[in-house]
Amino acid sequence: MSVPNEHVLVIRRELFDQLGSFQGLNFEAQKYLEAFLSRGNNFFIERPEAEINPAYKQIIPYALIAFENKVAYYVRGKKAGEQRLVAKGSIGIGGHMNEADESLFAMDKQAYRAGVEREVNEEIKIDTRFDDRIVALLNDDTTEVGRVHLGIVHVFKLAEPKLEKREAMITGLTFLSKEELLSRRETMETWSQICLDSLERLLL
Repeated sequence: MSVPNEHVLVIRRELFDQLGSFQGLNFEAQKYLEAFLSRGNNFFIERPEAEINPAYKQIIPYALIAFENKVAYYVRGKKAGEQRLVAKGSIGIGGHMNEADESLFAMDKQAYRAGVEREVNEEIKIDTRFDDRIVALLNDDTTEVGRVHLGIVHVFKLAEPKLEKREAMITGLTFLSKEELLSRRETMETWSQICLDSLERLLL
């Protein structure tokens, strides 16, 4: 369930189309982010409106947590905020950027980075050094959820496999190899399936 009166960060679908819309992953992330994170091009609207109106794309950081050649995997429990994803496997940590993350009106690069850090820290505890890189954008217009969301794919490379969950909706958190992930692919949410199919390139 979304929080009453929650406002989430969006861009206009029109801007995405002007820059060049795509299906799946796009590894030219900076080209898009320069525009998306320029003040005036992003703003906050009420989440119930954002969830049903395809004229907007909600900006969602989607962080893959990697240690060596393994990636953190979990199953979304019943307390997941997005009910359409409950019981789905996932390799992505993250969620909506809302007004509490920064200013009331818009977000620039610095504010976005700070918001991502807070978002990830709300869901998991990383107890080791790590590098955070933005590696791709993710779009999936084939599903009801995907049509109103746009993912910014981050990879957090951990120095040690020290990871704990903070949120109740994360169940069965563990590090898995690509082979182990592939055996679970059909039970994963669509975004995780898309990332898994290009995992080597994402983890470079």
